[in-house]
Amino acid sequence: MGIERTQWRERTAAHLERADALTAVWRASRAAGRAHPIDDFLFTYYGSSASLLRRWHPGEGVALLDAADAPHRAWRWYGAGDAPGSVVADAAAFRVEKAPLVAAIARILRGTMSRPGQWGCFGMHEWAMVYRADETRHPVPLRLGRAGTDAVVEASALRCTHFDAFRFFTPAAAPRNAAVLTRDGQAATEQPGCLHAGMDLVKWAMKLGPLVPGELLLDAFALARDIRWLDMAASPYDVSAWGAVAVEVETAAGRAEYARRQREFAERAAPIRAALAQIADPSRR
Repeated sequence: MGIERTQWRERTAAHLERADALTAVWRASRAAGRAHPIDDFLFTYYGSSASLLRRWHPGEGVALLDAADAPHRAWRWYGAGDAPGSVVADAAAFRVEKAPLVAAIARILRGTMSRPGQWGCFGMHEWAMVYRADETRHPVPLRLGRAGTDAVVEASALRCTHFDAFRFFTPAAAPRNAAVLTRDGQAATEQPGCLHAGMDLVKWAMKLGPLVPGELLLDAFALARDIRWLDMAASPYDVSAWGAVAVEVETAAGRAEYARRQREFAERAAPIRAALAQIADPSRR
């Protein structure tokens, strides 16, 4: 399959515009030398960068026609296509070199898709990360103070299913979780209601590199950014200075709002997860 020059140039331009809009707040904060405890996570923890997000990939098996001047020629994992002057991702070479990674991504995505969503965690993972701790993970005040934060954790059931959240629980919080989570068991515990499983879709999209169309990558990033705002709004931190309205999960109304929005994000994540799972399917080698 090939894309004519006019079309791939239009899609590249649209991608650049969208990527710049999605990262505008973060770039402005960075340029001003200010930390942004909500958006920074997407770039520090996930290793995103504005330049990486601006790279438009056509996706596996899609050649750019009349592309002698396409920037892709200088990118790793690209080579000449069958048509004269075309360029295409070398998906076969990528899949061979990255086979263990691609297989691991496929297992996690398929495992997540195989289970129903769970809606009873109410964002307590962020609270568990500061429970009875002398320091917090962000230089931001706790909305309820230290004693109030600890009291919410003690009055709540911890039901985290995401290892990469659980591993940051304080020593006092970890035993309170419903299950002990491990890296090896990640594919068996991930479930689609988890906010962090939804945010992780941008990580998997980035790791799958040129196999993922640019539009899908930005869909995953936009989802992750929106989820992150709920993640921090429902956290114990006071992030009102960054424009986030607290979701007070220590109240019945706050928990209901969290679960409602959690379901909405799970619905948004489902087609992205399915598309990435299809790309990561090892049988496509």
